[in-house]
Amino acid sequence: MASQISQAIKAICDEKLLTEEAVLEAVEAALAAAYRKDFGNKNQNIKSEFDPELYDGATAGIRIFDVKEVVADMELPEDYFERFEAAHVGKKDKDRQAPTSAPVEQPVAIPQGEEGSEEEFVFNPKTMIMLSDARDLKPDAQVGDEIRVELAIPTAFGRMAAQTAKQVIMQKLREAERNVIYQDFKEREGELMNVTVQRREGRVVLIDLGRATGVILPEDQIEGERYFPGTRIKAILREVTLTNKGPEIRLSRSSPGLVAAMFAQEIPEVANGVVEIKDIARESGSRTKVAVTTNDDMIDPIGSCIGQRGTRIQTIIRELGGEKVDVVLWSENESEYIAASLSPARVMNVELKPNEHLAIVQVTPDQLSLAIGKGGQNVRLAAKLTNWKITVINVELGQVVADSEVGEIAKEDETPKQEVEATATEESQTSEEKS
Repeated sequence: MASQISQAIKAICDEKLLTEEAVLEAVEAALAAAYRKDFGNKNQNIKSEFDPELYDGATAGIRIFDVKEVVADMELPEDYFERFEAAHVGKKDKDRQAPTSAPVEQPVAIPQGEEGSEEEFVFNPKTMIMLSDARDLKPDAQVGDEIRVELAIPTAFGRMAAQTAKQVIMQKLREAERNVIYQDFKEREGELMNVTVQRREGRVVLIDLGRATGVILPEDQIEGERYFPGTRIKAILREVTLTNKGPEIRLSRSSPGLVAAMFAQEIPEVANGVVEIKDIARESGSRTKVAVTTNDDMIDPIGSCIGQRGTRIQTIIRELGGEKVDVVLWSENESEYIAASLSPARVMNVELKPNEHLAIVQVTPDQLSLAIGKGGQNVRLAAKLTNWKITVINVELGQVVADSEVGEIAKEDETPKQEVEATATEESQTSEEKS
């Protein structure tokens, strides 16, 4: 029958989804800290072993060791250990101000001798033992071996040592839980997730992920979209990073990857690879262009994405809050691809200038507004999709009317609206005065 401590460890593993080895490691680190607190000295490198089945509530099942690495014999100055201790006192103070999860003793260097020269501390009495001393404990010891000397536990641990052990266990379990969460979500980067809005903190939206809390930063939000607590939304797991406060899980609603993931979820031909998404250009909250292709001559890639009477694409549009989605046909022929990218406008001709990476597109007057889009959006997205600079020309006048970098270009002979209104007002005032 399992002991009570074994049952407690299993309960912690089930609750926090940790491995038994991780919990035992935390307990052993806590026991080492408790022994160091009550019975250890500064030159001992304390390690512990714990067997929960043998533990009786006192010290049975606990073994404590002083672990050292064997190094070659060396001659040290008489004041070496005094200087070593003085140098490490300052180092310990810094460690208290900025604690780390796994502090490691490292040789340090202090100025010594001639100006500009340094003598390194090559022997650390806490973690090292010289070969001659090691052979007194183990006759066949060699350089590089590990010497483990078992230490006795004189009495039961005191109250302060128990408090130290408790703090170490809690810290180690938190670190282990954070690492498990980080590894779990790190493997899921790029995945489409159905999540629940938890709350807002300023412009940041916090997302309930069950074991963890994700964030949607302002740049990852769709402009104009509001996120109310308890609302279910779809978001792409954009990035997972490990910080001092634990894993930071960033989700996104504005990423082009969200559109690609939703296409794969809603359209079986995309999910099984029959229809391939080649490029996506997106201005979140407004409009998205998706270029698709297929190697199966029996499949219409655009029709597959749109669905019967637009049912498939409408589902995606609703999930994106009414954002317009244009599905265009990708082509290896760059002229054809650029012409298709300006959909829904019909293009008469595309002239490519490879040296400038510029495409000059000729469009009839009735198609100009569709080709340009509101504020030049259509031509701008087409340029992002194809990775070509695009200039739109009125075929009848031979005049440049839009540019992918500038947007719509005002006509030189076009009188600004404000001036027209001002002229009309002046004329009406003059006619009133005459009458």
